[in-house]
Amino acid sequence: MTRTRSILAAVAALLTAGCANLGGLAGSLGDAIARQPDPEIVRDGAPAYLIMADTFAERAPGDAEAQLAAARLYGAYAGAFIDDEPLRLTQRAWDYARAGLCLRLERVCDTLDARFPAFRVALATEVEDAGDARTLYRAASAWAGWVRARASDYAALADLPKIEAAFARVLAIEPTIDHGNAHAYLGVLLAQRPQALGGQPADARQHFERAIEISGRNLMAKVLYAEHYARLVFDRGLHERLLDEVLAATPRPAT
Repeated sequence: MTRTRSILAAVAALLTAGCANLGGLAGSLGDAIARQPDPEIVRDGAPAYLIMADTFAERAPGDAEAQLAAARLYGAYAGAFIDDEPLRLTQRAWDYARAGLCLRLERVCDTLDARFPAFRVALATEVEDAGDARTLYRAASAWAGWVRARASDYAALADLPKIEAAFARVLAIEPTIDHGNAHAYLGVLLAQRPQALGGQPADARQHFERAIEISGRNLMAKVLYAEHYARLVFDRGLHERLLDEVLAATPRPAT
């Protein structure tokens, strides 16, 4: 509680002084939290940062970076620490992500609720460079978290082809983005169903392996690989090996 009060005091001081680059500061907060090796510190302190992100996003509705940074913080917190009721937080993450996406990629934004062919055309024609890919990746990450929290909602699951297409477009432009995590996201999506029901487990495995290869030390990719692929194909040996490697690893901040 003392740590949280101290963070809130710092937030108040920053907001009183004013900040010319709200989006940049919010993005830096996200990076700092991602590098923190102690999950308890993140769990205890993150709610205060969520309040800060809300404030930045609300004060700068036209700042795409502030919206996307808030989406990242909410999505990461919901995914890591909220097991029982993630719907509200993932909804907030997706709302912010969608707002940021619409500020930067208008044609993609206009086809989010359209039929899949129109969305695919928008991706191909508007997402052209590394900056576009980063915006799309951050939005797609929040979108995927939103769907995952609604795994029993068939209306939400109908968005999966669009999310897969978004990650595929990101990887076509920036194949090593976010230390390989885009590959891990796509691996999870492709391993949602057995091959007999339209899933693509072989492709999912390739993406998980690529995520690990790119980062050299992507422990979360190994956990997701074990949870989503090894369990799907009933490969107990792979499942146990991956988790043993994670448990044996020495924690250190991401770089």
